[in-house]
Amino acid sequence: MNDNEHVARATGAVGGATFISRILGFVRDMIIANLFGTKMAADAFFVAFRIPNLLRRLLGEGSLGAAVVPVFTEYLTTKGKDEAWKLANILLNTFLLILFVTIILGIILSPAIVRVIAPGFHTSAEKFNLTVKLTQFMFPYLLFVGMAALTMGMLNSLRVFFIPAIGPVFLNISMILAAIFLAPRLEQPILALTAGVIAGGLLQFFIQVPTLIKKGLQYKATLNFHHPGLIKIGKLMLPSLVGLAVMEINIFVDTLLASLLPEGSVSYLYYGNRLVQFPQGIFAVALGVAILPTLSQQAAQNQMDKLKDTLSFGIRLVLFITIPATVGLIILKESIINLLFERGEFSHQSTVATAHALFYYAAGLCAFSGVKVIVPAFYSLKDTVTPVKVAVYAMITNIVLNLLLMGPLQHGGLALATSLSSLLNVMLLIFILRKKIGGIKGRTILVSTIKLAVTSIMMGFIIYWINAEFYDTGANILLKAGVLFGNIALGMIFYFIVSFFLKVEEMKFLINLVRNSCNSKYLSL
Repeated sequence: MNDNEHVARATGAVGGATFISRILGFVRDMIIANLFGTKMAADAFFVAFRIPNLLRRLLGEGSLGAAVVPVFTEYLTTKGKDEAWKLANILLNTFLLILFVTIILGIILSPAIVRVIAPGFHTSAEKFNLTVKLTQFMFPYLLFVGMAALTMGMLNSLRVFFIPAIGPVFLNISMILAAIFLAPRLEQPILALTAGVIAGGLLQFFIQVPTLIKKGLQYKATLNFHHPGLIKIGKLMLPSLVGLAVMEINIFVDTLLASLLPEGSVSYLYYGNRLVQFPQGIFAVALGVAILPTLSQQAAQNQMDKLKDTLSFGIRLVLFITIPATVGLIILKESIINLLFERGEFSHQSTVATAHALFYYAAGLCAFSGVKVIVPAFYSLKDTVTPVKVAVYAMITNIVLNLLLMGPLQHGGLALATSLSSLLNVMLLIFILRKKIGGIKGRTILVSTIKLAVTSIMMGFIIYWINAEFYDTGANILLKAGVLFGNIALGMIFYFIVSFFLKVEEMKFLINLVRNSCNSKYLSL
């Protein structure tokens, strides 16, 4: 199996697990929308949930993935498993200590954090106090999900992808159960969601432990702040932390400014962004996770031609999915939101306002996804500084565009600013990377992109007509689901058939991958 096949299979494993998680996430959001709508409690919860999530991404997934996977892979490749597991134990204990300190400080400083993040909430004492309370209750979630992120990096380095990727499923299940069974029993029902968050974080970590032990980890309570591997990870992690902080500042600027807009704006952005994250999480984030160990191994062995081939393949593969997804989200935006959320406290006005946010977020889907694939190439080269510099430029652009667009477009302007700044981000990254390692088959990527864009537009006309003729917002949920999902399925079939006849390389690769997999299973019988 070649490197591209390894990447594709790993992407399939991560994407499959993420798909299950995102489906459950939409069920979770449907329940939350039904119980809390876009009113005060929902706004308070979404702001509170973003705060520990910010620290999770800063101290957890992103920065650890950028630093741990290349270094841990290098240790496995050049120094052997014994040294790699020694480093793993030092990492586990060091990170555990950092998380404990962060949680204590976070609980103490929650009122100040909320004042900074959502200053508009301060005008309502009830809303502000509820947001602070929810934030404090959810901070321990950081401990479990942070440790889960660390073990995920180790398992990904060992080419184990599905088990760590399935962890978020348990978070969604926990929140769903808490909303259904615990919320009705509490004086403040929204508090039930915090219990679900804590339980989900706990399960995300412990689901990975047996596999890590099976792979060879023998836990030892050791600390060594002078270990060269830990120092190297720290040096790589620091600029990555800054870069992720810049990215999260963009999100919090959106939240801050949305808190100054009419009530519900925070929730409109949340739900719109969630829908864009569905294809992004299943394919782009999954591909970013899957491609990093392969790129890191190629970089460690100085196989630069293979690295460029793998990266070019990754970019084309993510565009193969995200271009039609962009067209589909834009055309079907109101139907999707109507089906998923419009019931209970979530009114038709909420649907229209959320669709406004989704339209502008969807315009940036290819850019959001491209960043997820290109940044790992810098990380594999142990360059975590360049993505930070580019992210700073994108952040400044985002803030300026936010201020310019939020007046005429309200919360939609905040979503559009995010998309435009992400487009700048990905363009600068590609330009710098080409100067750093040479060409990445840009002509091949361009030809593929044109073919995919033409096919996607043709598909768009078809799904637009079907949606206009057959989707009835007032019909029962089963009928609406049948029409919407049937429309999506027909659109996908059309897209795949036309891609095949246009000889799109990614389509041919996927067909051959499936054929080889089937042949391998047949021969093993």
